[in-house]
Amino acid sequence: MPYPRAPQSGADEEVTHLFVVHYRPLVRLAVLLLHDLGTAEEIVQDAYVALHRRWPCLRDSDRALTYLRVTVVNRSRSALRHRRVVQAHLATARPGPDAPSAEAGALALLRYDTVLAALRALPARQREAIVLRYYADLSEAETAELMGLSRGAVKSHTARGAAALRRTLGAGRPADRST
Repeated sequence: MPYPRAPQSGADEEVTHLFVVHYRPLVRLAVLLLHDLGTAEEIVQDAYVALHRRWPCLRDSDRALTYLRVTVVNRSRSALRHRRVVQAHLATARPGPDAPSAEAGALALLRYDTVLAALRALPARQREAIVLRYYADLSEAETAELMGLSRGAVKSHTARGAAALRRTLGAGRPADRST
Protein backbone atom coordinates (compact mmCIF):
# COMPACT_ATOMS: atom_id res chain seq x y z
CA MET A 1 0.00 0.00 0.00
CA PRO A 2 1.70 3.27 -1.00
CA TYR A 3 1.65 5.99 1.58
CA PRO A 4 0.75 9.58 0.70
CA ARG A 5 3.88 11.62 0.02
CA ALA A 6 4.51 15.30 -0.16
CA PRO A 7 5.80 16.34 -3.58
CA GLN A 8 9.52 17.12 -3.82
CA SER A 9 10.22 15.96 -0.28
CA GLY A 10 13.68 14.59 0.52
CA ALA A 11 14.80 11.51 2.38
CA ASP A 12 14.48 13.19 5.78
CA GLU A 13 10.87 14.14 5.23
CA GLU A 14 9.94 10.80 3.66
CA VAL A 15 11.54 8.73 6.40
CA THR A 16 10.06 10.99 9.09
CA HIS A 17 6.61 10.51 7.59
CA LEU A 18 7.09 6.73 7.50
CA PHE A 19 8.28 6.82 11.10
CA VAL A 20 5.27 8.77 12.34
CA VAL A 21 2.78 6.53 10.53
CA HIS A 22 4.36 3.07 10.79
CA TYR A 23 6.73 2.96 13.79
CA ARG A 24 4.26 1.48 16.30
CA PRO A 25 2.87 -1.23 13.97
CA LEU A 26 6.43 -2.26 13.05
CA VAL A 27 7.40 -2.47 16.73
CA ARG A 28 4.31 -4.61 17.44
CA LEU A 29 5.26 -6.86 14.52
CA ALA A 30 8.79 -7.29 15.90
CA VAL A 31 7.49 -7.89 19.44
CA LEU A 32 5.26 -10.69 18.20
CA LEU A 33 8.23 -12.28 16.46
CA LEU A 34 10.77 -11.69 19.25
CA HIS A 35 8.72 -11.50 22.49
CA ASP A 36 10.99 -8.67 23.67
CA LEU A 37 9.94 -5.01 23.50
CA GLY A 38 13.42 -3.56 23.95
CA THR A 39 14.99 -5.64 21.19
CA ALA A 40 11.97 -5.01 18.94
CA GLU A 41 12.33 -1.24 19.34
CA GLU A 42 16.06 -1.43 18.56
CA ILE A 43 15.44 -3.51 15.46
CA VAL A 44 12.79 -1.12 14.15
CA GLN A 45 14.97 1.90 14.84
CA ASP A 46 17.88 0.23 13.05
CA ALA A 47 15.57 -0.52 10.12
CA TYR A 48 14.69 3.18 9.82
CA VAL A 49 18.38 4.14 9.97
CA ALA A 50 19.14 1.60 7.24
CA LEU A 51 16.26 2.93 5.13
CA HIS A 52 17.50 6.50 5.48
CA ARG A 53 21.04 5.44 4.55
CA ARG A 54 19.81 3.51 1.49
CA TRP A 55 17.18 6.06 0.42
CA PRO A 56 19.14 7.21 -2.67
CA CYS A 57 19.39 3.57 -3.80
CA LEU A 58 15.65 2.91 -3.68
CA ARG A 59 14.28 2.59 -7.17
CA ASP A 60 10.71 3.23 -6.04
CA SER A 61 10.13 5.24 -2.87
CA ASP A 62 6.59 3.81 -2.67
CA ARG A 63 8.21 0.49 -1.73
CA ALA A 64 9.91 1.98 1.33
CA LEU A 65 7.34 0.45 3.69
CA THR A 66 7.96 -2.99 2.17
CA TYR A 67 11.70 -2.42 2.62
CA LEU A 68 11.09 -1.58 6.30
CA ARG A 69 8.92 -4.67 6.87
CA VAL A 70 11.44 -6.98 5.20
CA THR A 71 14.25 -5.42 7.22
CA VAL A 72 12.33 -5.83 10.50
CA VAL A 73 11.47 -9.48 9.75
CA ASN A 74 15.03 -10.32 8.66
CA ARG A 75 16.62 -8.58 11.66
CA SER A 76 14.14 -10.31 13.96
CA ARG A 77 15.20 -13.66 12.50
CA SER A 78 18.84 -12.74 13.09
CA ALA A 79 18.11 -11.72 16.68
CA LEU A 80 16.33 -15.03 17.29
CA ARG A 81 19.27 -16.97 15.85
CA HIS A 82 21.67 -14.99 18.05
CA ARG A 83 19.47 -15.62 21.10
CA ARG A 84 19.50 -19.38 20.42
CA VAL A 85 23.31 -19.39 20.17
CA VAL A 86 23.67 -17.43 23.40
CA GLN A 87 21.23 -19.72 25.22
CA ALA A 88 23.10 -22.78 24.00
CA HIS A 89 26.32 -21.43 25.49
CA LEU A 90 24.77 -20.38 28.80
CA ALA A 91 23.87 -23.88 29.95
CA THR A 92 25.06 -23.13 33.48
CA ALA A 93 22.93 -20.02 33.86
CA ARG A 94 19.68 -20.33 35.78
CA PRO A 95 16.63 -19.73 33.60
CA GLY A 96 14.42 -16.89 34.82
CA PRO A 97 10.78 -17.42 35.64
CA ASP A 98 8.47 -17.21 32.64
CA ALA A 99 5.36 -16.58 34.73
CA PRO A 100 3.79 -13.14 34.98
CA SER A 101 4.24 -11.20 38.23
CA ALA A 102 1.63 -11.36 40.99
CA GLU A 103 0.39 -7.88 40.06
CA ALA A 104 -0.30 -9.01 36.51
CA GLY A 105 -2.89 -11.63 37.41
CA ALA A 106 -5.88 -10.16 35.61
CA LEU A 107 -7.83 -12.63 33.52
CA ALA A 108 -7.28 -10.67 30.31
CA LEU A 109 -3.53 -10.72 30.83
CA LEU A 110 -3.56 -14.43 31.51
CA ARG A 111 -5.45 -15.07 28.28
CA TYR A 112 -2.99 -12.83 26.42
CA ASP A 113 -0.07 -14.78 27.92
CA THR A 114 -1.72 -18.05 26.92
CA VAL A 115 -2.11 -16.91 23.33
CA LEU A 116 1.48 -15.62 23.20
CA ALA A 117 2.78 -18.89 24.64
CA ALA A 118 0.87 -20.83 21.99
CA LEU A 119 2.23 -18.49 19.32
CA ARG A 120 5.79 -18.95 20.65
CA ALA A 121 5.38 -22.71 20.46
CA LEU A 122 4.80 -22.59 16.71
CA PRO A 123 7.69 -23.16 14.32
CA ALA A 124 9.26 -19.88 13.19
CA ARG A 125 7.78 -19.85 9.66
CA GLN A 126 4.26 -20.65 10.90
CA ARG A 127 4.55 -17.95 13.58
CA GLU A 128 5.77 -15.40 11.00
CA ALA A 129 2.98 -16.30 8.58
CA ILE A 130 0.30 -16.01 11.30
CA VAL A 131 1.67 -12.69 12.60
CA LEU A 132 2.04 -11.14 9.15
CA ARG A 133 -1.33 -12.36 7.84
CA TYR A 134 -3.54 -11.81 10.88
CA TYR A 135 -1.77 -9.25 13.02
CA ALA A 136 -0.10 -7.07 10.40
CA ASP A 137 -3.14 -7.69 8.15
CA LEU A 138 -1.05 -8.31 5.06
CA SER A 139 -2.40 -10.12 2.03
CA GLU A 140 -1.07 -13.54 1.04
CA ALA A 141 0.94 -11.92 -1.74
CA GLU A 142 2.47 -9.32 0.59
CA THR A 143 3.25 -11.98 3.18
CA ALA A 144 4.81 -14.22 0.54
CA GLU A 145 6.99 -11.38 -0.72
CA LEU A 146 8.04 -10.41 2.79
CA MET A 147 8.89 -13.98 3.80
CA GLY A 148 10.51 -14.83 0.47
CA LEU A 149 8.10 -17.71 -0.13
CA SER A 150 5.42 -18.64 -2.63
CA ARG A 151 1.77 -17.84 -1.89
CA GLY A 152 1.09 -21.57 -1.58
CA ALA A 153 3.78 -21.91 1.08
CA VAL A 154 2.29 -18.98 2.97
CA LYS A 155 -1.14 -20.62 2.81
CA SER A 156 0.32 -23.88 4.08
CA HIS A 157 2.27 -22.26 6.95
CA THR A 158 -0.75 -20.16 7.90
CA ALA A 159 -3.17 -23.11 7.86
CA ARG A 160 -0.84 -25.36 9.86
CA GLY A 161 -0.12 -22.60 12.37
CA ALA A 162 -3.81 -21.80 12.80
CA ALA A 163 -4.64 -25.49 13.28
CA ALA A 164 -1.90 -25.82 15.91
CA LEU A 165 -3.18 -22.72 17.72
CA ARG A 166 -6.74 -24.09 17.68
CA ARG A 167 -5.53 -27.38 19.16
CA THR A 168 -3.43 -25.68 21.83
CA LEU A 169 -5.92 -22.98 22.80
CA GLY A 170 -8.97 -25.19 22.43
CA ALA A 171 -7.55 -27.78 24.84
CA GLY A 172 -7.57 -25.30 27.72
CA ARG A 173 -11.22 -24.25 27.32
CA PRO A 174 -13.88 -25.57 29.67
CA ALA A 175 -16.53 -27.71 28.04
CA ASP A 176 -19.67 -25.92 26.86
CA ARG A 177 -22.38 -26.81 29.36
CA SER A 178 -25.27 -24.94 27.80
CA THR A 179 -28.10 -27.11 26.54
